[in-house]
Amino acid sequence: MNKRAIAIYLTAIGILLVLISGWYMRAFIQEQQTASIKFDGEWALEDVKTQVAFGPRIPGSDAHAKILGWMRSELESAGWQVQIQQSEALGHPIQNLLAYRTLEPPQILLGAHYDSRLWADRDPDPAKQHEPVPGADDGASGVAVLLGLAHTLPKNSVPVWLVFFDVEDNGNIPGWDWLLGSKAFAANMTAKPKEMILVDMVGGENLSLPIEGNSTPALSNSIWQTAAGMGYKDIFTTQTKYDIEDDHIPFLQAGIPAADIIDIDYPYWHTTADTPDHVTARSLQIVGDVLWTWITRQNLQSK
Repeated sequence: MNKRAIAIYLTAIGILLVLISGWYMRAFIQEQQTASIKFDGEWALEDVKTQVAFGPRIPGSDAHAKILGWMRSELESAGWQVQIQQSEALGHPIQNLLAYRTLEPPQILLGAHYDSRLWADRDPDPAKQHEPVPGADDGASGVAVLLGLAHTLPKNSVPVWLVFFDVEDNGNIPGWDWLLGSKAFAANMTAKPKEMILVDMVGGENLSLPIEGNSTPALSNSIWQTAAGMGYKDIFTTQTKYDIEDDHIPFLQAGIPAADIIDIDYPYWHTTADTPDHVTARSLQIVGDVLWTWITRQNLQSK
């Protein structure tokens, strides 16, 4: 090999090494940048308290209107664009809230419902079974996690939609049904996300999150493996315990992989005792951290 060929060869190797080192440096910098702002469970707990303080978020109520305006303000202050998507089902108005940072089609849709149940029909006191549910865990906890992620996900994240579903929680009540908001949203999507993750009832004191049986196995396994790697395998348990009718179902029916993160064994579910004193910052922190980590890893893997 002559000197000219050797020089060209060594130059090519040098350029390759520069490119490789540049790629690793960029990945390192991105990882450091995304590690600088983390989810705050105490902040999320305050958001739960704020929602419950509005009163029961029954569709059509003053509290329902207040939480819609509050969520919009919180999201816009965090740099998200917001749409209120209005429709109707069974004679009830539906107001789903969609938040996004970019007009690019979403890779991930994160969802939670913000309404609360009209009747506390599981309350142990029969006299209270027609009172409204405060909805601290069942509704407010999922909203708080999504708002916490809105404030902390890096701006260079893969495209994410945050969707706050209306009229989810009044099934088995005359004139109502389950999942009216998510059904309306899934039926009228302008772009399909690659994956959908639902966050519902995730703030309870003794948090337990088995894999939900209707969820897409590959997506659930990916999230649960992330949780295990973070030391939370005792909370994100890998057994499949229940098949739950929840806001992820319309997306599965639309052919979109979806996973439901839910603690359905929360003892105050659909009772008047679903109050903020039964929700903990630690539980919200764990779920927020796992989702934050899982999403930012999708970001690095897509580069």
